[in-house]
Amino acid sequence: MAAAIAYFYRSGSTLYSGDAEAHLNIARRIIDSRTPGWSQIGTTWLPLPHLLMIPLVHNDFMWRTGLAGAIVSGISMTVAAAFLFAAVHRIFRSAAAAGAAAAVFLLNPNTLYLGSVPMTEPTFFAALFALLYFTIRFGETGGWGALIGAGLAGFAGALTRYEAWFLLPFAAVYFLIRGRGRRWTSFVIFCVIAGAAPALWLAHNRWYFGDPLYFYRGPYSALAIQGKMNYPGRGDWRAAAQYFFAAGKLVAGWPALLVGGAGVLIALFRRAFWPLTFLALPPIFYVWSIHSSGTPIFVPTLWPHSWYNIRYALAFLPLIALGTAAMVTLPPPRFEKPAAIAVAVIVLLPFLIHPNDRAIVFQEADVNSRARREWISEAAAFLGTSAGPHETFFTSFGELTAIYRTLGIPLRETLTGDNDVEWAAAVARPDLFLFTDWAVVTGGDTAQGVIDKAWLHGPRYELARRFTARGAPAVEIYRRIPIEANPY
Repeated sequence: MAAAIAYFYRSGSTLYSGDAEAHLNIARRIIDSRTPGWSQIGTTWLPLPHLLMIPLVHNDFMWRTGLAGAIVSGISMTVAAAFLFAAVHRIFRSAAAAGAAAAVFLLNPNTLYLGSVPMTEPTFFAALFALLYFTIRFGETGGWGALIGAGLAGFAGALTRYEAWFLLPFAAVYFLIRGRGRRWTSFVIFCVIAGAAPALWLAHNRWYFGDPLYFYRGPYSALAIQGKMNYPGRGDWRAAAQYFFAAGKLVAGWPALLVGGAGVLIALFRRAFWPLTFLALPPIFYVWSIHSSGTPIFVPTLWPHSWYNIRYALAFLPLIALGTAAMVTLPPPRFEKPAAIAVAVIVLLPFLIHPNDRAIVFQEADVNSRARREWISEAAAFLGTSAGPHETFFTSFGELTAIYRTLGIPLRETLTGDNDVEWAAAVARPDLFLFTDWAVVTGGDTAQGVIDKAWLHGPRYELARRFTARGAPAVEIYRRIPIEANPY
């Protein structure tokens, strides 16, 4: 993972993904804001990945380059591969099979990319495979350590991504079934430890936003962003499965789907029922999300031939890795090592034949960020020569924050919607409470409306520069007019 992190850092693509930029900056604003603290965690994205970044994002260089988040992702993906190896080793009692599973998962270029940028998937995979390992270990030993380990893994996963919430009831039922003489005790202990994470998040949303389900139905939720707009798969199970499978084919490749599919049948024959069920749950969750939760996936091979959320299809890889491991167990034990190498090479063949082809998840980030990268660069270049030290900015938190990160401007020198009372006062009465030196806005956002409103009664801002990029809203930078220069 270190080599992959270095590669994407040197190519300047660590923060191509808008989500990666947002995760990094959320972590930074917890410690660097006009109102730092827990409230800066926000609502839509779960908090654990951002909390893990804090020790590194405190360093200005690590924040500006994105390495603070990349290192956390790289460590998480390494932990994920280690737990996958350990789990598969327990399932098939074969180090060669376990090595093949870990290689198929970790050496996929899409995994390497996501493990090199500030995204939440690496932390989720670490929790997913840890939960798989500890449940398998509990099924064999019934030990308290495995039970508590599973609870902590479920807790971590449920504070990372919402698909972990979907997994928890199934894991709880597993403990109820496999708990032997203390099944109810095991069930309750797991539910208390792992279930504390969703409970804490519901309480957080209730306390800060007045609605325990604000993350699900608030203005920043996936449902609100998608709105009532139709898309392929919404309300259509067949299309939902089709689009998810198409994304999976692009992420894993046909050889992986064929080998993994055949291996799943072998794993069924070897009675690996729980691992197969458990690893099939994330793909089921995503098909369900496409169908019912306003979460589309767009692939370039299907209408509308665009790129959106393709990375969700990485949920296929754990099941493919398990199937690959099962294939390794077919020959006699003395041939398992050559079989592991051969099967792993076959699964990774498309990426070995075309090593210069970029991972589809990287391509998505690249294509969707071109306009954003253009205006970030132009806006940062302008402010870098125009804004003085310690000058302040009225702006929106989001994509615009990349400008301040690029320049190394502390977020405490920005006034955004996450600054609670001070922001609300400036929005309601800019004539009394808006004092920033600059305003950086995008057309139609709240900050733009406030600047227009302020022109009537002050303070007044003049347009200093306007940037446009194809496929993106215009970005406007306003400079505050000194009182002595104001002719009105």
